[in-house]
Amino acid sequence: MKWSLRLGRYAGIDVYLHVTFLLFIGFIAFATALTERSLAAAGAGVGFFLAVFLCVLLHEYGHALMARRFGVRTRDITLLPIGGVARLERLPDKPVQELWVALAGPAVNVVIAALLLGLLLARGLLTADAFTAVTRGGFLERLLTVNVLLVAFNLLPAFPMDGGRVLRAFLALHLDYARATQIAATLGQGMALLFAAVGLFWNPLLLFIALFVWIGAGQEAAAAQMRSSLSGARVADAMLTQFTVLAPTDPLARAVAAILAGAQADFPVAEGGRMAGVLTRQRLIAALAEQGRLAPVGAVMEAAFPAAAPHEPLEHALGRLRSADAPLLPVLEGGRLVGLLTPENVTEFVLIRSALRRHDPPDGAAPPVLG
Repeated sequence: MKWSLRLGRYAGIDVYLHVTFLLFIGFIAFATALTERSLAAAGAGVGFFLAVFLCVLLHEYGHALMARRFGVRTRDITLLPIGGVARLERLPDKPVQELWVALAGPAVNVVIAALLLGLLLARGLLTADAFTAVTRGGFLERLLTVNVLLVAFNLLPAFPMDGGRVLRAFLALHLDYARATQIAATLGQGMALLFAAVGLFWNPLLLFIALFVWIGAGQEAAAAQMRSSLSGARVADAMLTQFTVLAPTDPLARAVAAILAGAQADFPVAEGGRMAGVLTRQRLIAALAEQGRLAPVGAVMEAAFPAAAPHEPLEHALGRLRSADAPLLPVLEGGRLVGLLTPENVTEFVLIRSALRRHDPPDGAAPPVLG
């Protein structure tokens, strides 16, 4: 996510902090110091806020680690002022798996709340303020209240929040996945309008949450439609088979000529039919400025690159392409280059396949499969 600072990598997952988070911490410190007229109170306010977001981070790790059990990697986790976002490489294959992934986050907050409650009871510190407010009571009591609220709020059926994903998973057990997502997204956007209405008169933060839910629900619905269009498709159905291949010994001038001719912008580099690397447009431009057009491709190319197999599911390969943030994915069969997969070509494939699906064949047969 843009405007994010990397905090580190924990349990194999990169954790980022959005810059607006820092602005929000500054606002809390300033507002608390202004109202309480105490730097100590400002520090305590910031400390409580950071403790809350440690719980939010653990919540997101609940999603990520449960997804890992089902073979789904998490690209990264980003902390925002309104919560955390764990970006999964792809959705779990089965609705029941998505159900477990969605419930794993709130389950972490249930565990945290139970531990805090046990600690307060053991120390005899539980008061009437527990479970009632986040501005009264001791530090641990307020943190207990926040975790209870996080569970309740996240389980609201406002897709793409956890409750909305639980609803989508239940619907997907009985309906087509795209249809289940559309129902959950429509309900989520309805909840977003409710959040916005309440936020106008009560808490402006709900306006930001409403915007997040509205946009997120629309994006999830579009992604589900894409997934439905890719269902059953293999990499071989969508890959490019006509493209320019460079050799490690070729000068960069050959890539320049191909770009100016309008054929390609990114190139596979092969030697003897076997992949040696990838030359991206970004690397090419940087190398031209530093080394000139006579520099060999092999000195500039990226030697490490993700790849796909022609018969693997197109959806899985597309997830790998997005995860690597790469402009192309070489398609290899027996170590030999047989095609290229690009985001643009996958989009064209989806558009054509969707158009064919709208046309019902006279005999009721399934629409033709490309490739």
